[in-house]
Amino acid sequence: MSLPQPVPPSWKDLGKSSNDLLSRDYYFSGNSLEVKTVTPNNVAFKVSGKQDDKSKAVSGELEAKYTDKAHGVVFTQAWTTANFLRTQIEAENHLAKGLKFDVNAALAATGAGKTALVTTTYKQPGLHTRAFLDLFKGPTFTADTVIGRDGFLLGAEASYNVTEGKVTRYAAAVGFSAPEYAVTLQGLNNLNLISASYYHRVSPDVEAGAKAVYDYKSTTQNVNLEVGAKAYLDNAAFVKAKINNAGILGLGYTQALRPGVKASFGLALDTQRLNEVTPTGPAHKIGAHFVFEG
Repeated sequence: MSLPQPVPPSWKDLGKSSNDLLSRDYYFSGNSLEVKTVTPNNVAFKVSGKQDDKSKAVSGELEAKYTDKAHGVVFTQAWTTANFLRTQIEAENHLAKGLKFDVNAALAATGAGKTALVTTTYKQPGLHTRAFLDLFKGPTFTADTVIGRDGFLLGAEASYNVTEGKVTRYAAAVGFSAPEYAVTLQGLNNLNLISASYYHRVSPDVEAGAKAVYDYKSTTQNVNLEVGAKAYLDNAAFVKAKINNAGILGLGYTQALRPGVKASFGLALDTQRLNEVTPTGPAHKIGAHFVFEG
C-alpha cells in the first residue's frame, strides 16, 4: 500500500529552495526598510521603503492586509509612492476543499495603467494546478500543472492569447524533491531557455546550491552558472556567499538584533575589476536592509 502523497509545489515554486538560496537576503542595490505590525483584529500593516543606489530615488509602499481565518478570506490593499493602487482578494476552500480564488487588480491614480489578474488554484495530494486570466493583457489565459509522486515532479505551463487565438508561451519541467535535497530541470520561454538547479541541506547549519541557465538565443554568453552557500552562525545570525561565472561575488550577513528587529547587509564584488571605478561610480555594490516587526 503506497503512502499518502503530499501536495506538490506550484509551478512558480519549482526550484524554489535553490532560487531562495541564491537570491534572497542579498541586498546590493541601496538601502531598504520594512516595518510590520499586526492589530488585535487581524489587520497586518507593512510599510516598506527603498533608496536606489544609482539614482538615489526613494520609493515606498503602504500595505494593509486583513485575514478572516474562520471564512478563509484575505483582503489586501496597497498604495505606492508611484501613485499605484493595488487590491487583492483571496478566498479558499469555499466551493471545494483545496480550491482557491484570487483577484488581483492594480490601477495608476493618473489612469496611465491598469492590470487585473483572476487566478484559480486547485490543490490535492499529488496535484497542484492553477489557471490565470489576465483581463487587460490580451486577454491572456495561462494554465500550469504540477503532479508529484514519491518525490518525483512533472510540470507544464502554457499561455493562450484569446484575441490572437494562439499559444504565446509554453514550458515544461521535471524534478525530484526530498527533505535534504532537490533537483529541478526546466525548459522555459518556449523551451529556448534551459534551467537546471540543485539544492542540498548539508547539515542543520549549512545549505548549498547551484543553478545553470542555457539560452539558445543568446548572442554573447549562452551559459550562466551560479553557486552559493548559507551557514548559520547561531540561532540569530547567518552568512551567505555566492559567485557566478561572470566573476561577481555576492556576500550577505543577516542578524536578528532582538525579537522583531532584523538587519541585513550585502556586498557585491566584481572580482575581475577589483580596483576599477566605472564612470557612474565603483564597480562594486553595497546595501543594507532593516526589518522592524511587532
